[in-house]
Amino acid sequence: MKILVSGAGIAGLACALDLGTRGHDVTVVEYARRLRVKGTPIDIRGDAIEVVDRMGLLAEIRERRVRMSELNQFVDADGEPVASIPMAAVSDSDDDVEITREDLVRILADALPDTATIRFGDSIEALTDDGDGIDVAFRSGRAERYDLVLGADGQHSAVRGLVFGPEQDYLRHLGVYIALATLPGEEGPDGVTLHNVPGRMVGIARFKGTALASFTFRSDRLDYDHRDLDAQKKILVDAFAGHASWKIPELLEAARADPELFFDSASQIHMPSWHHGRVALVGDAGHCAAFLSGRGTSLALTGAWFLAEELERCGTDHIAAFERYEARQRPYVTAAQERVEQGRERQTPLTWEAIEARNEALRAASTAAR
Repeated sequence: MKILVSGAGIAGLACALDLGTRGHDVTVVEYARRLRVKGTPIDIRGDAIEVVDRMGLLAEIRERRVRMSELNQFVDADGEPVASIPMAAVSDSDDDVEITREDLVRILADALPDTATIRFGDSIEALTDDGDGIDVAFRSGRAERYDLVLGADGQHSAVRGLVFGPEQDYLRHLGVYIALATLPGEEGPDGVTLHNVPGRMVGIARFKGTALASFTFRSDRLDYDHRDLDAQKKILVDAFAGHASWKIPELLEAARADPELFFDSASQIHMPSWHHGRVALVGDAGHCAAFLSGRGTSLALTGAWFLAEELERCGTDHIAAFERYEARQRPYVTAAQERVEQGRERQTPLTWEAIEARNEALRAASTAAR
């Protein structure tokens, strides 16, 4: 089949790889001008490890793995360690491979077969499904016809908006926002250093010669344009106004200076179905579990694999394939979406008393793990 995938993130690249190696003609259309690789290291967990093994990528992924989660620590206002984070406290899997987002994205992109191509700097403007195929109009002015369209374009999916309706119909805000900024000139050993004030957390993640400043804060749902960088920077600075402990002012300056600041809410997408006609959603576009779950990457990988496998089994019956894909993926999504409360309470306790209680619990867990 001729298949269009919207989004060149992990879900989109995995779809292109899994479908392309099965002989489909796959085009990935990506709004950005290049692969987007900013982000702290991510985890591949549980059945997703078997999936990347079957994709033929596990050996390379293990070769490039990092062990950031084993080097996490919370510090006080003066930078003195107050608690570390044992793996048992943050992982819901006995098997966990941690890798930088950039490495995983490039591994997937480099593995794409000749049957899969990426078109950067373009996006879908309109979709017309006549039952026999889908006519697609692109922002660039191009127009093409496809057998299937897959939305793998993240929490703010354009495909979902065009086919299923407005984002607010499916979004569940978790009361947390996150930001990531490049931190040039920051040196030190690999690891993550974190600091809390009530309802807020800042951190520095160092890995492979790179450093990122991270920010997490509690807030009701905010009204802003997710492509308005200046508005996002103002929201971030205002959220930490009046707090100057540890390195908060320095990290905020890095955020102000970053032309590619990442800013978004911790929100989930809940949909009764991830497919309609010849369109299906994969990854965060259909079922964002939020970064608090620690499962977003794994869900992207399993979803892409299940979908490609079911399309292969069902032949031209794409409806049956979509239904079987959803039946296989839905239990993983439900489990991931249900575990976010623990992550939110660990990262952003609301009071000084709650921060100290969290630290005490982590110290006890670290002692027990020795």
